[in-house]
Amino acid sequence: MKKFVVFIAGLILIFVTSCTETTNQPNLTPLEIQSMQTRDYPNEKAVVFSSVVSVFQDLGYTINNADLDTGIIIAESAAQNNPALVFWTGSSEVKQTRATGFIETINDQTRVRLNFVETTQTDSYYGQSDRTDTPILDSALYINAFERVEQAIFTRT
Repeated sequence: MKKFVVFIAGLILIFVTSCTETTNQPNLTPLEIQSMQTRDYPNEKAVVFSSVVSVFQDLGYTINNADLDTGIIIAESAAQNNPALVFWTGSSEVKQTRATGFIETINDQTRVRLNFVETTQTDSYYGQSDRTDTPILDSALYINAFERVEQAIFTRT
């Protein structure tokens, strides 16, 4: 019986520690974040705008809204659910990445600012709901996205 209790306690400990999520967000100033998320291009706004839309789609995002006049693009990734959590606890946890782009013309340059946010939506068996939005501040993600934007602009010009 004692072994069984230790076994159950171990399972509970593993379950609790695996469900906690720690994020090591870098301590960046707002100016550093803006610098990481922004690039300027010597191309027309329409070309840059369609390139950003194309890149979001290439990265697997679904475009929810895109307006050339305002320069706003809103997209989201496919949702990922944790079926084991649903099976064992009756609650669900859905993760999704939301992406926004803002394209504007400043003098003779077109400025692009991208933003990626991970959204976690949890719903419990008892009807409680919670949502956590975490900005993604990984510079490699932004470098990759802007390299793809540059390739798309090159293709269009």
